[in-house]
Amino acid sequence: MAIVEQHTPPLTSHDTAERTWHGIVLQTLKRNDVGLIPYVPDRVLTPLIRNLHADPFFTTFATAREEEAVGILAGAWMGGRRGALLMQTSGFATLANVLASLAVPYQIPLIMFVSERGTLGEFNYGQALVCRTMRPVLDSLALEHHTITRLDELEFTVDRSIKQAVTTQAPVALILNPLLTGGKTFDK
Repeated sequence: MAIVEQHTPPLTSHDTAERTWHGIVLQTLKRNDVGLIPYVPDRVLTPLIRNLHADPFFTTFATAREEEAVGILAGAWMGGRRGALLMQTSGFATLANVLASLAVPYQIPLIMFVSERGTLGEFNYGQALVCRTMRPVLDSLALEHHTITRLDELEFTVDRSIKQAVTTQAPVALILNPLLTGGKTFDK
């Protein structure tokens, strides 16, 4: 029996990037004209942050706090520009007031990407507590939120969530679970 070798073209860096969670997020943001990306530094989000900085389509910068980024994105929306906030679970814990007093009543389609900490082997008890409060806070504010665990659901969920946020002028939280991102790794 002869083995037939199939020739497949080599992957380009663009193809490889799109097969990663951060490559899919970047391309989906770009397709939806979401170009302003403030963030609070986070180890899990580092591959996405680096790729956003490297792409001239995006204006990407670190902020001191998540509330600062929400204010920047609210102003940008009022000026006709779309943006998204990158943060981790503990950063979300600081946002209840700014969401309830700015984003929700003024109908700002705030797109939040939250790297989920506090679950699946978390060592920090504080992170675990914050993780347990995040979804109830989102529910109490009647905010749309999706926890993404699989690469095959990522593009659809991000794309449709952005479209819904812009159309309904309501915030959305996209929670990036460690099953998707690999989470934060800890040295022993």
